[in-house]
Amino acid sequence: MVRTINRRELIRTVGAVGTTSALASYGVSAQDDEDEGESRPAEEPDVDTVAADPADVPDPVDWNEPRRHEIEIETRELVAEVESGVTYPFMTFGGEIPGPFVRVREGDVVHLTFTVPDEFNADIHNMDFHAVYGPGGGAEDTTIAPGDEAAEIEFTARYPGAFFYHCAPGQHDYHIGSGMFGTILVEPQEGLPEVDREYYLGQHELYTDMAYGEEGHHTFDFDAAADENPTYVLFNGEQGRFTEDGDYGPLEADTEETVRIYWANAGPNLVSGPHPIGNVWTRWYEYGDVVSEPAHYVEGAALPAGVTGIGEIDTPVPGPISLVDHALSRTVRKGLLAQLHVEGDADYETFDPET
Repeated sequence: MVRTINRRELIRTVGAVGTTSALASYGVSAQDDEDEGESRPAEEPDVDTVAADPADVPDPVDWNEPRRHEIEIETRELVAEVESGVTYPFMTFGGEIPGPFVRVREGDVVHLTFTVPDEFNADIHNMDFHAVYGPGGGAEDTTIAPGDEAAEIEFTARYPGAFFYHCAPGQHDYHIGSGMFGTILVEPQEGLPEVDREYYLGQHELYTDMAYGEEGHHTFDFDAAADENPTYVLFNGEQGRFTEDGDYGPLEADTEETVRIYWANAGPNLVSGPHPIGNVWTRWYEYGDVVSEPAHYVEGAALPAGVTGIGEIDTPVPGPISLVDHALSRTVRKGLLAQLHVEGDADYETFDPET
């Protein structure tokens, strides 16, 4: 007989003994361990990609009075390719990595309906919002098992900024690294400065039981996570998707535009060094702080795990701008790279490649 799960009781159990043990004690299935070092054929992917479209950013706030927002988020565990011939069982909010970009105004009310359908999930999940005053950022009251009744919470966005959210069911590194994270932007009452384009990227680490680039079906390696030695470091769950050779291609901009990039560093462990190669952050909003004056003409930044930073780039000359973590082994040997391609007329006073 499978015991009925009480949400508060479950989160206490998970916090004490970890996700896998808690699932076993409640009769909820978890993925079987594989023999260490054993290569396995890649699984048939459930979806073509889990990578969210970086351009899928809601329009800026254009209201002057508090609003109420109804948000529904569903978790999905999905197998997808990290690169050709390499699959991984991702965990997602809404089927994509990162999870939905939520955009509200300071003082707005958010009503969240959170579901964990049993047809898509084998694990318990929840949501911890760094923008929430409340137990666990809402995690305590959203912890549910597959097939449970939807969890509902309501909160007021009291303070402005770009804030991280993530799954926090006990083995946080496993869930976050596997894709369960996102950003909620709480715009200040006066709004943010206008820009021409906005993009949203999520950096995260995959700790797997097979080597980088080794074909087959990779699964999470808890020892590698404890050692903070990731197999892959990725944008949005897939290697190279947002480059000239990727299926999506590079992000796009025109000369003389201002481009704002929301860079969520999910970690779960590593500090990122966001750097635009061939450019600088004209304005960098450290730690997602939209109240203080941003730093100007910053070559690179330090972005801790669990934080969303905001960088703005001016585009005076055409050509590619590579977006990297300046801990460059993560680009050269672990897969983290995106590109912004700028189209337009040359500005030879700024840069002349033919002198």
